[in-house]
Amino acid sequence: MDLKISGKVAIMAGGSAGMGRATAERLAEAGVKLYISARREKRLVRAASEISSKYGVKVTPIIADSSTEEGRNTLFSACPSPDILAITIKPPPPNGNFLDVTPQMWRDSIETALIGPIEIMRHYIPIMKNKNWGRIVNIATFSAKNPMVWRLMSGPARSALVNFTASVSREIARYGVNINNILPGMFATEGSSENTEAYARAFNIKADEDSVTKHFSTHNTIPTGFAGIADDMAPMAALLCSPLSRYIVGQNIVIDGGQHRSLF
Repeated sequence: MDLKISGKVAIMAGGSAGMGRATAERLAEAGVKLYISARREKRLVRAASEISSKYGVKVTPIIADSSTEEGRNTLFSACPSPDILAITIKPPPPNGNFLDVTPQMWRDSIETALIGPIEIMRHYIPIMKNKNWGRIVNIATFSAKNPMVWRLMSGPARSALVNFTASVSREIARYGVNINNILPGMFATEGSSENTEAYARAFNIKADEDSVTKHFSTHNTIPTGFAGIADDMAPMAALLCSPLSRYIVGQNIVIDGGQHRSLF
């Protein structure tokens, strides 16, 4: 399918690994001029080089932590006028007992998963409005609408982000600028693998990937019978970044193998 975005300028914030990288690859495949940002320089530069070589497009790495004002300003300077903006963050570790969640943990969660994305959107929305076209996609989490007590550092902040984008998207759609969210469920990515020990502590199980995987399989039934991989989500993200999504506004698309049992 031709996404009709060849030659457009796209940012993938959080694009060095996992769902961010998979989305970056789909955008590169469609022929965009791509900017990817992340905190880890070595992994970021390697990802940019590999994507550029594979798809024959220019990919610019931006070392930046988008949860900080300094990091966002670095991103804004490197790419002043994108047509497409996709945002994701590394999944936070599970919080364990909800009574152990501290005010600082809440502040960190809100800075990373709510304020960071909002401030990036707030900066770029006027630029997109002036061009009368733009696409914004937040890759969040299905715990934004499917509460999980062990994911308090992820779900509540993303619920607020969903509320924000649902409101703002209706205000800017007439300018040809669409915002939508993807809410992934259980995915096997680099980020989830890096949190194995934290998951084990939270669930009081052995600290190895097999034990964590078995725990999720037992306690989180996925109708497909498997956890997704990043590219099970990326094609939808790329579609939402294209002109083909012009009539999709302010939506929250759950991709979870059927786990979330809700009509809406």
